[in-house]
Amino acid sequence: MSVNVMSPILPVLSVPPLPAAAPLPPVSSVPPVSSVPPTPPIPQRQRSPRGPLDVVWALLRNHRTAPIVVGVVVFITYLLYSAQQWRSFTVRSWDLAIFSQLAQGYASWIGPIVSVKGSGFNLLGDHFHPALVALGPVWALFPSPFALLVVQNLLFAVSACVITRLAQRRFGTPTGLGIGLAYGFSWGLQYAVDAQFHEIAFAVPLLALSGEAICLRRFRAAALWAAPLVFVKEDLGLTVLVVAAVIFFLGGRRIGLLLAGWGVLLFIVAVAVVIPLLSPTGTWVYLSSLGGGSSSVWGDLLNSAKLETVLWLLLICAAIALCSPLAWILVPSLAWRFLSSNSGYWGHGWHYSAVLMPVLFCAAIDGMHRARTSAHRWFQGYGKVAAASVVAVALVFVPQTPIGSMLRPDYWHPSSRAASASAALATVRQGSTIESDIGLMSYLVTKGTVYWIGNKNPIPDFVVVDRVGGGGGTHTALQWAQTLHPDIPYTTVFDRDGYQVAARSGGVTG
Repeated sequence: MSVNVMSPILPVLSVPPLPAAAPLPPVSSVPPVSSVPPTPPIPQRQRSPRGPLDVVWALLRNHRTAPIVVGVVVFITYLLYSAQQWRSFTVRSWDLAIFSQLAQGYASWIGPIVSVKGSGFNLLGDHFHPALVALGPVWALFPSPFALLVVQNLLFAVSACVITRLAQRRFGTPTGLGIGLAYGFSWGLQYAVDAQFHEIAFAVPLLALSGEAICLRRFRAAALWAAPLVFVKEDLGLTVLVVAAVIFFLGGRRIGLLLAGWGVLLFIVAVAVVIPLLSPTGTWVYLSSLGGGSSSVWGDLLNSAKLETVLWLLLICAAIALCSPLAWILVPSLAWRFLSSNSGYWGHGWHYSAVLMPVLFCAAIDGMHRARTSAHRWFQGYGKVAAASVVAVALVFVPQTPIGSMLRPDYWHPSSRAASASAALATVRQGSTIESDIGLMSYLVTKGTVYWIGNKNPIPDFVVVDRVGGGGGTHTALQWAQTLHPDIPYTTVFDRDGYQVAARSGGVTG
């Protein structure tokens, strides 16, 4: 059988060539980068350079810096007031000279020996204020009575920061600023600045810090801030006792009991041990002015000066402080003042009300907070307007208070007697012993050992009097010298504008 050879089943196929690709359209040339127009910048808000007012406004709006701004404003204002007092030779009492000698003694490591009160007089026998040892380093760095005025102004400014911070925390920054300024320029602080330095300056920030802590229910901090008050002045031990009672009432039982024991213990130690031990009389002399059987003490509690003080206290807090238990802390200070037979304690002047101001404003802030969170709508409404009332009353009081005098152009005029006062001081030899009335007493502390002209003193090198405002009557310096030291010859070496200086014959002036 024959086999037929067949051709391949799938013939080889030839692939035709692809047609030529169509030519691409010409690509336009890309211009160089440098010729591309820049993208227009996004417009930004134009800002003018920040001036001082812009900075102050920003600080006031910041909740952290706003209290500091209030403190700075208070400090600068009071500093200007004190500086004008000092350069005008304005002297309110002998107290600035007394505390200057105390600071001088601590700086010299001899203790609080104050010759103004008497030769070798230890001031801890007059009042219990060991906290004033802090003035020693101040005097060592700045040996001038004016330095004490600066310290007091600074302490008041610190308390203003604290009150502002508390009010700001409760009611926001704008309200906090208003209340803080109302406190900083409250009449109690103003009259204390006008009266010049006193030991209570150290109590003011401590009471503010303790009151703030109580409002925030930080009882341990409140007790720690209140505890040092016993070292500022002996009567503040009773204030510490009431602070402890408030803490106990609000829930800090154990802390309250401990603080109460501390306050009572230190009060007893101060008035029954330390003061009698160091006092020339062997007693706490101020105890005799309490009560005393006088009708002006017990039978005249409605005295106009006392009523005016209470009225002023109620007005500056819009009476809402009475809604807070912190108001009880006011009682000890008011009690000893109103029960005293010394009418100088009753009024709203001098420095006696300074310790009431931080307590009063903390109580007012607490009272406003209680009112605003009350279930009674009328009470809520009063709590909302009370802050504005506090600020308004503070403004109304300004013309009647010492700071108001700064608004008068004549306040800044130099004193007509200032040049004569400086000349009188220049005649007193450095390192001498001096007998003086209160006129130039504070300025003489840096000149030598100063004695008050009303005490029995060692024979001085100089007798200095201010016949206009020194409180020594109409006697001349030579008459005082001859009366007090009849066997010692003195000569008048300066007499101008009421200032007189008599020098011990044979002494060298200037």
